[in-house]
Formats: sequence, C-alpha cells, structure tokens
Amino acid sequence: MELVFSGRVIEWRGPSPYYFVRLPDEEAADIREVAAIATYGWGVIPVEARIGEVAFQTSLFPKDSGYLLPLKVAVRRPSGLSAGDDVTVSMTVRLQEPQPR
Repeated sequence: MELVFSGRVIEWRGPSPYYFVRLPDEEAADIREVAAIATYGWGVIPVEARIGEVAFQTSLFPKDSGYLLPLKVAVRRPSGLSAGDDVTVSMTVRLQEPQPR
C-alpha cells in the first residue's frame, strides 16, 4: 500500500523530545483496513517513507484512532526540519508475510 500525504512536524516532550508527523484521517483509515496483516505487534505498522531526498524505514505508532510517523534526527537534520514545518511524505506500508503453521 502506497500513500502520499502532507502534514506538520510536531514535537512531543517526554523524557526526551520526539518528533512526528500525524497521518491525515483518510490515510489513517486506509491503514486501519490493513492493520491486522501489517502489524508485527502492539499495533505498530512497519513502513518505508521518504521526505524530500531522505528515505527511511520506521514504524507508525497508533495514537488517538490515528497514526504518528516518527522522525528521527537522521531524517530531520538533512532537510533542516523542526517542529511546525510542513512536509510531504511518500510512504509504503510493509505488509507481513503469512507465517507457516
């Protein structure tokens, strides 16, 4: 499943700051339809994403009936991204292979 969406970089302050892009409702609904065959546990969804020239692998975090795309410093720094910036994300959901019984 391939998606392209735009969103704003948000900062979550916990013990250390984390940065995310919240998926729009429409894309989150699309992912919920395949979540059972995409997740490897705890509701996280493995994805391959691209922002500008930076490609990366991560997992979406479920949050408030939607999903958050985490942005590590290795993703933010090359593009100079910080909280409040708008970004366009190209993303592929990595579906899990069925496990043999």
